[in-house]
Amino acid sequence: MTPQYPRSDERRRMVEQQIEARGITDPRVLAAMRDVPRHLFIPSPCDQDAYADTPLPIGNNQTISQPYIVALMTGLLHPKATDTVLEIGAGSGYQAAILSALVRKVITIERIKEVAARAKANLEAVHADNVTIVLGDGTLGYPPAAPYNGIIITAATPEIPGPLKTQIAEGGRLVAPVGDRILQELVVLERHGDRFTEERHGGVRFVPLIGEHGWEEN
Repeated sequence: MTPQYPRSDERRRMVEQQIEARGITDPRVLAAMRDVPRHLFIPSPCDQDAYADTPLPIGNNQTISQPYIVALMTGLLHPKATDTVLEIGAGSGYQAAILSALVRKVITIERIKEVAARAKANLEAVHADNVTIVLGDGTLGYPPAAPYNGIIITAATPEIPGPLKTQIAEGGRLVAPVGDRILQELVVLERHGDRFTEERHGGVRFVPLIGEHGWEEN
């Protein structure tokens, strides 16, 4: 049974007005967005605006994406209950919590120790027991658990990191914001042997992906 958290009416309105209204119809994704308490992943006082149609700061110059973008990127993975998914950029843990309700296992990589610790506490608070947090350079992926049915990059990358492409399972998908530090385009890769098909899903803005195969830290 899914735990019941406060502010359920706000989550219901968020899904109806921000997500369904923009064409996202996957019932499993919508249910996860209604169930997972976004406000628990956002520090005070910004948690008051947790269900607004906007990204919000979570500390350490990081942000939590607006609800619509979380739902869109999640849906583009085509998540199945048997999947193992790799997330690059744990942030506050919210995206991983959404994925944890939809797939068998989630591994999320975070490079900032303090951010990883907060994500761990947040995920424990919502009983997302199938999520593992790894501290490290997300652009290298996590080979010990590869291949992955889905990989989601939650920071802006100048190109898809080569190590991540090699860790996608046959038929698996990778979703990432690709572009410069200011503006990116949401790109989806799907693997077919040594070949990758590509889809593009419009402009987005994310904080930069820092790492060996991403941006250098300023």
